[in-house]
Amino acid sequence: MTNTTKQYNLPITGMTCANCVYAVERNIGKVEGVQKVHVNLSSERAAVDFDPASANLAAMLDRIRRAGYDVASGEADLAIKGLSDSNDAARLENALAGLDGVLEASVNIANERARVRYIPTLVSQRELRQAVADSGFEAVDTGGEVEDAERAAREAVLARQRRLMWTGVLFTLPLFLLSMARDFGLVGMWSHAPWVNWLFFALATPVQFYVGRSYYVSGWKSLRNGSGNMDVLVAMGSSAAYFYSVAVLLGFAPGHVYFETSAAIITLIRVGKYLEARAKGQTGAAIRKLMSLKPKQARVIRDGQEIEIASEELVVGDRVVVRPGEKFPVDGVVLEGRSSADESMITGESMPVEKGPGDDVIGATLNKLGRIVFEATKVGKGTALAQIIRLVEQAQGSKAPIQALGDKVSAIFVPAVIVIAALTFGAWFFLANSPAVGDVTPFTRAMINAVAVLLIACPCA
Repeated sequence: MTNTTKQYNLPITGMTCANCVYAVERNIGKVEGVQKVHVNLSSERAAVDFDPASANLAAMLDRIRRAGYDVASGEADLAIKGLSDSNDAARLENALAGLDGVLEASVNIANERARVRYIPTLVSQRELRQAVADSGFEAVDTGGEVEDAERAAREAVLARQRRLMWTGVLFTLPLFLLSMARDFGLVGMWSHAPWVNWLFFALATPVQFYVGRSYYVSGWKSLRNGSGNMDVLVAMGSSAAYFYSVAVLLGFAPGHVYFETSAAIITLIRVGKYLEARAKGQTGAAIRKLMSLKPKQARVIRDGQEIEIASEELVVGDRVVVRPGEKFPVDGVVLEGRSSADESMITGESMPVEKGPGDDVIGATLNKLGRIVFEATKVGKGTALAQIIRLVEQAQGSKAPIQALGDKVSAIFVPAVIVIAALTFGAWFFLANSPAVGDVTPFTRAMINAVAVLLIACPCA
């Protein structure tokens, strides 16, 4: 990377397979000025190298959303002191909106609050409060813990997947049991009454268009951008079974209905997607455990008094007080006091290290004995712990060489499967020349085999 190249690390939501990775990389790569895009499915991150003179965040987000995906964002609600009129509010809004990673900022003069929507991997709440201070105002610390905005966004996605999964199960399970009972003659003569098919229709329709709606939306967006993803296959396979059944229900086609097939297809894949989303959420556990090592509060000496602030509020040059049994909140140099520190979380060595004036201390390590006053020399992303976290994120985001081949295959996989499904249909309908068996016509048999090709090809979850 040259000195003019900048990198964004974007938290992507909605990816489910290697084809999604290819779609995101391909679409971000279309933005003018983007030099390199690297997307990792397990960590759901996109590392984008670009020239800031010609590329911008808004263009990247537009491309990501056009492809059918999104970026995890958080919201900060800041209480502001010092606002006097609407000009102050407008000035603060502009200052916040100008920060790299801020998507939207609004300041309400009436209740003196600023609401900011931002991308947590690009800007932190500490930087938001610093921007407020640089504008001549004060962001009041409410005493609450700073949220993990990206984690909250991921949990919202997981909650939605869970809701859709249980909705699908609620409608599909009775539909499947009734259908199987009818096929095996376990429910008597009424099972073939016309109203039973209408009951199947009523149970399958919410699954098709509520639980399965995302497959249609995602599939359409991927086709619109010139690449088909796995959702295209799911939508095509389930729609074939559902709409053929509707045609039978209305008397436009012979045979029996396959509503249980379309519902089971969508629900089973939804269950898989939920399990996958839950598993991917656990990949960030190592990062969260590292982040939790740092104490949330710090004690500093300002204007001759000891006050307690959020450790994120520390700045270089602050005089920080650490008592026995507490952790050092940031890196620094000892000014007063003597003690020993447990640095095993960094070095792996359990022996305490003596500390006195002039010695370095490392953030998140434990002060064991005496009271220490040290000067903060590295804060925020500059601390040793932050650098370790960054290295872990880079390791999680790396790809094995074989994945390059997988990405190339995924680019042509969906079109190839659709072609194979079409050939399967044509071979069974035009060449097999097999007679109808009961209510299974040659068309029905050809359709079932083509649908099987579509669905067997999409086990991404």
